[in-house]
Amino acid sequence: MQIAVLDDYQQKALESADWSALPADVHVTAFKEHLSDEDALVQRLKDFEVIIGMRERTPFRRSLLERLPHLKLLMTTGGGNATYDFEAATELGIPVSGTSMAPGHPTADLAWALILNLVRKVALEDANVRQGGWQVTLGEGLYGKTLGVVGLGRLGSIVARVGVAFQMRVIAWSMNLTPEKVQEPGVEYATKEQLFRESDFISVHYPLSDRSRNLIRAEDLALMKPTAYLVNTSRGPIVNEAALVDALTQKRIGGAGLDVFDVEPLPLDHPFRRLDNTVITPHVGYVTQEAYRAMFSNAVENVATWLAGDPTRVINQQVLDKPNLRRP
Repeated sequence: MQIAVLDDYQQKALESADWSALPADVHVTAFKEHLSDEDALVQRLKDFEVIIGMRERTPFRRSLLERLPHLKLLMTTGGGNATYDFEAATELGIPVSGTSMAPGHPTADLAWALILNLVRKVALEDANVRQGGWQVTLGEGLYGKTLGVVGLGRLGSIVARVGVAFQMRVIAWSMNLTPEKVQEPGVEYATKEQLFRESDFISVHYPLSDRSRNLIRAEDLALMKPTAYLVNTSRGPIVNEAALVDALTQKRIGGAGLDVFDVEPLPLDHPFRRLDNTVITPHVGYVTQEAYRAMFSNAVENVATWLAGDPTRVINQQVLDKPNLRRP
């Protein structure tokens, strides 16, 4: 049996779990290079019976699934995947399993790493010292500043609590949030317009959906203070990328800390790579040792239970009753 692990950029998947727990005739291949062309993906994956995707790096839409007749088990790291066509997988008899993620909340950690890097110029000062320089920037403090949290769910709430600990004023908005629903101590409800007008820092914590795509537009960015920063560790398309590039290029806002982008990996000629008022990271919010151990250990278990005829963590449960269910 052939198993493919996709988009293993760091080449860490095979050392993050005990793959030897699977039968000896199971062979696992981890691919480092990302492919976006569907024809190329079909050529790479056509002989694999199990495919494990890393989060949302490679979409599995109907057109691709229909061209993989040997695929019997599809997996995503994490509990769901906005780029997988679960309806098509179910119709084709392909079970799709998920995994747990990291203990703790590493994406919230990264949001604060980006904020602190933006205000204290850590990367810039580090590079300068290594090149023989000394103290070239003037940092900013957080005390008394206003943090605006877009999306006060699990991650947004953690980010908000840290803001309170820094003795910041913390305000929050989402499409479903009301003053009565704000339960976090020290956090105030704000309208969307108020949040963008008053915040010194805006941190986005929203799942990507049809409703949230392009949630933050040019008119929202136009409300921001010229000294304010936007941080996005959720998904790139939540913020209108062209509008953000324009605002940063024209320096109408102070800067941005970005871990997510419309196209990933970020194209080599993308403006974000050369703008001097951005801090960018390559979608590493969830990329920790703990997360990889949890995800790939679950992946091994999912394969083992599927081979035993009792698949675990199946997201599209209805497929298990389909007469065309693809079995080991």
